[in-house]
Amino acid sequence: MGYRSIAALAAGAALLASALAASTFAAQAQSNPIKFIIGTAPGGAIDPYARIVAEPMAKALNQAIIVEYKPGANGNASAQFIADQPADGSLVWIGTQAFTEINPSAFGNQRWSIDDFTPFIRGVEAPLVFVVHPDVPAKTFAEFLAWAGQNKGKLNYSSYQPGTPSHFLGFQLNDKFDLDLTHVPFRGSGLQATALIAGHAQFGFAQLNSTAPQHQTGKLRILAVTGPTRHKLLPDVPTFAELGYPEFTTRVWFGLLVKKGTPADLVKRYVEAAKIAHADPEVKSKLEAQGFDVVAETGPQLLPNIKEQIVRWGKLVKASNFSAEDRGSTR
Repeated sequence: MGYRSIAALAAGAALLASALAASTFAAQAQSNPIKFIIGTAPGGAIDPYARIVAEPMAKALNQAIIVEYKPGANGNASAQFIADQPADGSLVWIGTQAFTEINPSAFGNQRWSIDDFTPFIRGVEAPLVFVVHPDVPAKTFAEFLAWAGQNKGKLNYSSYQPGTPSHFLGFQLNDKFDLDLTHVPFRGSGLQATALIAGHAQFGFAQLNSTAPQHQTGKLRILAVTGPTRHKLLPDVPTFAELGYPEFTTRVWFGLLVKKGTPADLVKRYVEAAKIAHADPEVKSKLEAQGFDVVAETGPQLLPNIKEQIVRWGKLVKASNFSAEDRGSTR
């Protein structure tokens, strides 16, 4: 047998081995539990979304789904964890606007890239809310501005994590109204809400589903919503646009991603299962009760859309002079 024949056989064997390995990974992924990886501490806004869609997706796939937490480095630890694992579909990242669109600009030393992932559904969206502790002597946003202006240099604004819309909206608030506020970040929306309820944080932009119940019971006071219209859970609360500040209009999203290179047939199964889950009337009702609007967007445009927003948020990150201190000072 000639050299070329041997080389061709070797190349063919390598391709076959690669195909068999991919097939083995896929088979293992379909026989073992799938893990939904959350990049924040338990109790935050991501939790209910992940858990509500996990059960119907598991049923559609005929496969167990386990929710697991990998907090750290503002979500980058969870992304890196998945990027370092085989592309066998066994790990699904619960992606967020902050993790996917802001982190690439805010954390220049991260080793993972959005190109390491395949997003397969943009599941839900929701506005943020501007919330204050009841001890803050303000029942409207105008009253808050007057009070904060009188206490310039003495106040802190909280965020649920540095490098998130919560953080940058606070930066915009501070910059626009020249309030001389200090940023106090936390390690998740649940921890931020707990701190606000306890009075350890006085105000900040927060996740709606972490704070709306406390607004309704009087434990917190929501003064404005960042959505384009009033939210049905908070019909008494105006939008920032209504108040004359349309620059504070934004919505955050949660969705599902797998590592790039996951077999196409497996990704297709996940897409179909995710669509079934998000379309289920009971699931939609539960998600809407959390303040989420179900989007359930799928398709090849998801990744380009994320990349487009990376550019947009990158400009704001640069304008805010996001510092090394900001990156490391989570609570």
